[in-house]
Amino acid sequence: MRDYIELTKPRITWLILMSTGIGYFFGLPSASNWLQFLRGIHLLALLHTIVGTALIASGTAALNQWYERDADRHMRRTSGRPLPSGRMMANHALAFGAALSVAGFLELWLGVNLLSGAIGVFTLASYLFLYTPMKRRTWWSTTVGAIPGAMPPMIGYAAAAGAIHRESWVLFAILFLWQFPHFYSIAWMYKEDYARAGIQMLPVVEPDCRSTARQIVIYGIALIPVSLIPALWGMSGRIYLVGALLLGLWFLYSGVRVATERTLSRARGVLLTSVLYLPLIYGLMLFDRPGL
Repeated sequence: MRDYIELTKPRITWLILMSTGIGYFFGLPSASNWLQFLRGIHLLALLHTIVGTALIASGTAALNQWYERDADRHMRRTSGRPLPSGRMMANHALAFGAALSVAGFLELWLGVNLLSGAIGVFTLASYLFLYTPMKRRTWWSTTVGAIPGAMPPMIGYAAAAGAIHRESWVLFAILFLWQFPHFYSIAWMYKEDYARAGIQMLPVVEPDCRSTARQIVIYGIALIPVSLIPALWGMSGRIYLVGALLLGLWFLYSGVRVATERTLSRARGVLLTSVLYLPLIYGLMLFDRPGL
């Protein structure tokens, strides 16, 4: 059972569900507030949304590990996973991942609406059939992979609103831009591992990491104005505006430091900052939403 749970990558799934929950909350009518949640209004639909997204995310993770089981054998940080270590048969992982994915789609479709289920299927398909195969061909796979990676708030928003509006796109954009410093720092830290597996991450293609550092700074800069849009569009208030600006500058500062020093410890600092940034900015959005 531990091996099956490991296939679902629970540490990543909780970040996905956090983003889904944020999208759901902002997809609700503006009159909705925490008191309505406590009274049970929308709670069942939110539960279906979270469960369905968790199933699809877990199924995607399992199917991705099934597809990359040979590459994972060559990487120190992944060689101990259930498939490359030989603890699980490949066909069992394939069946498990497929069952979770189908169950997740049905949960979203029947428990919430077809739009949220369709977005979930698009997320799975683009991740498995575009991003995953591209990883062995080009470092541009990171850009392609950021698209399905930014879809969870869209799933949540569609589940609550039954449609896609501009608010969902700004949530998508924030998560899309956030991923680049986050994943480039991971690729920097494990570039030798990726090189052994033949995965063409940017730090593998250009080992001096100058381009990687430049990308981290560029996306850190781009994230700041985009993260302020919720305040400009009335999704959140002035407290969020100030907080998002400070968080963005902090995130950018970590990127500037890795660009000037280009050390492993600075790359790890970017990763740590990114992990803290996302729940903090989401928390500010919720705390300072008008009408709460």
